Amino acid sequence: MATLVLGIGNPGRGDDALGLEVARRLHGRVPAGVQVREHGGDGAALLDAFQGFSHVILVDALRGGAQAGDIVRLDASTAPLPARLGGTSTHLLGVAEAVELARVLGQLPQRILVLGVEGLAFTPNAPLSAPVALAVDAAVAAVLAELQLCASTHESAPPRSVP
Repeated sequence: MATLVLGIGNPGRGDDALGLEVARRLHGRVPAGVQVREHGGDGAALLDAFQGFSHVILVDALRGGAQAGDIVRLDASTAPLPARLGGTSTHLLGVAEAVELARVLGQLPQRILVLGVEGLAFTPNAPLSAPVALAVDAAVAAVLAELQLCASTHESAPPRSVP
């Protein structure tokens, strides 16, 4: 099973850099065979990034209505992502739209998980906000736990559902 962890974000937009920072902290810490990449977040290019991987973990800052710094786990393998997550990207297609487009086109990986951190500030040229900066290590730990779970289950097992 080919696995990809994709840290998504824009380094010049405050909390939007979250996914990039998580990806940087994951380098050298993931099991053999897992690829970690950084991605600028353009949804159209995400479709290409998924190709060749059966398991994809997307890490991104979200605006979903939770408390800033909260980690949200969304399994998009079996159900569409919540509509409230769409339309928050600075690109034509955001993560939610890209995932759903891949589903419609039959290009969705076997397992796709979004680990999001609720963002607070997406101000140009700003650093991560305090609550999001504090959540980076927890997000790294969440990705590592997902990878461990993935390694301990068979590909044929149904995806685990967590509320």
